[in-house]
Formats: sequence, structure tokens, C-alpha cells
Amino acid sequence: MKLLDIYNFLDNLSPFLLQEEWDNSGLLLGDFSQEISKIVLSIDVDEALIDSLEDDTLLITHHPLIFGGLKQLDFSKYPANLIQKMIRKNISNIAMHTNFDQTHLNEFVAKEILGVEILKKEGFVAYFEMDENFDDFSKKVVSAFGLPHAKCVKSHERVKRVALTTGSGCSLISSIEADCFLTGDIKYHDAMHAKSIKLSLIDIGHYESERFFAEILAKYLKNLGLAVIISSSENPFTYN
Repeated sequence: MKLLDIYNFLDNLSPFLLQEEWDNSGLLLGDFSQEISKIVLSIDVDEALIDSLEDDTLLITHHPLIFGGLKQLDFSKYPANLIQKMIRKNISNIAMHTNFDQTHLNEFVAKEILGVEILKKEGFVAYFEMDENFDDFSKKVVSAFGLPHAKCVKSHERVKRVALTTGSGCSLISSIEADCFLTGDIKYHDAMHAKSIKLSLIDIGHYESERFFAEILAKYLKNLGLAVIISSSENPFTYN
């Protein structure tokens, strides 16, 4: 199957036009006329992954390897060092980032990981209802995402209306219409902002909340009759 056919399949599944203006989803490396027989799915691209791939593989990632504009390709530096290896092995790369967050990832995490029913979706935010003690709810969230601990801002004793954004969603804090917000990459000033508007926060981790990307997409791609491999993506952080 040609790369263009796979790209069109992905575009129908999760339109690339839905990506944010600052994002860089779509075909990042490759030739639409290339014949593809093997697809590998991963959250990110790293050197160990590239070294493990066979030549002529299509690598579909959640995060774009090329994010900002590249003014030079210094092969001793990231990301050019990885791009060089990929070109040598004729490895193509398609990124499905903020478009996939909106169409699939947030919904999957809410329903399949947290076991809740979504009441409303607004772009990157999924809303659901709860009626639970905050401490008990935070423990359930920690268990569901396999987190090492609970990193929270507790503004209410009970959780009633919850908002969810996988990955890094703190830029949305001002627009959240809930008493508790689940998202990743919560920083100090995000916590202070949330506390000032009486919004509880639970940090669900960036990697931990997005690690389901490959699992979700693989179910659709297998309908194409191609070999689809889920890479064992690793969290870049370790907890001691």
C-alpha cells in the first residue's frame, strides 16, 4: 500500500485540519509514492527506536519530531541526528498529535481508563460528573494512570464536575467549567492560578495520560491488512 493511501486513511479517521496552529501533525518525513508494508506506532521518536526499525518502515508517532522551523540540519544535534538516521534507513514519519487528542485520545482515556461517561466535549476538554470525596477520587486517578504519587491542588473537599485533557492542558485553566481538572505537566504558577479561582487539579502526567495512543490507533490500522507493531515507548522521566 502506498504511503498516500495510509495518509488519507488517517486523515479520514482524525482530520489533520483539526490540529492546532502551533502543531506540526501530518507527513514529516517520506514520499507519498513509497510502498509501505510495515507500520510501527510510538508516542515519540528516539535513537533506540530508530535503530530497531527495519528499512522502509512507516513510523506513526503522537508527538512530532519536527516541531518548530528547522534552519539547519546539524547531524550532531537533536532532532537532525535522528532525521539523518531515518533518511538512511528510508523510514517515513507521520505525526498525529492535537488532531488525535480531539478525536480519539481524550475520549478513550475517559471511557476506558477512568471508566466514566462523557457528558460534554469541547475541543480538547471532556467533561464528566462525579460525587466523591477529593482524596478518594485522587487515589483512584493515581491507580488508573499508574502514577507514583498524587500531585494535586485541592480546592474543594468533594469532586462533582470534572474536566479532562490528556497531555499538557494547563493553558486551558481559565476556560475550564468544572471544580476539578485532570491534566499533565502542571507547574507551580498553574497551581497558583487554579487555587485563586478555586479549581482543583490532579496531575495525570504527560506520558502517563498519552501512552494509550498506539493501542487506540492500532485497532484501526489493522483493518488495512498491513503489519502493525506497537513500540514499547518509554517515559523519559524516572521516579526514585
